[in-house]
Amino acid sequence: MTRIADSVMKISDAEEAKIQRQIASDPDAPEATDEQLAKAKPFAEALPELAESIRKNLGGRPKSDNPKVAVSIRLDPEVVDAFKAKGEGWQSRINETLRKAVGL
Repeated sequence: MTRIADSVMKISDAEEAKIQRQIASDPDAPEATDEQLAKAKPFAEALPELAESIRKNLGGRPKSDNPKVAVSIRLDPEVVDAFKAKGEGWQSRINETLRKAVGL
């Protein structure tokens, strides 16, 4: 098992000091003071309307009245390549081909 710390790039103390100086010198992103941190509120508490609108917009496209079922199927590479060669919507075209094959 690889731990996250094992995969993090190690930097020298000099590089770390340089990075910290650059952070401290950025006028657009000053470090928060202890007083500011003490007054901080969770996003949903500070801006409840915006938080609620974001929550409502999660989940991608609208729910379908006839949702598809996720399955795993093994097909010949040539079959998949032929459908993909015709562009986007190749999975829908496979679905339509199967619907016709079973008489739907």
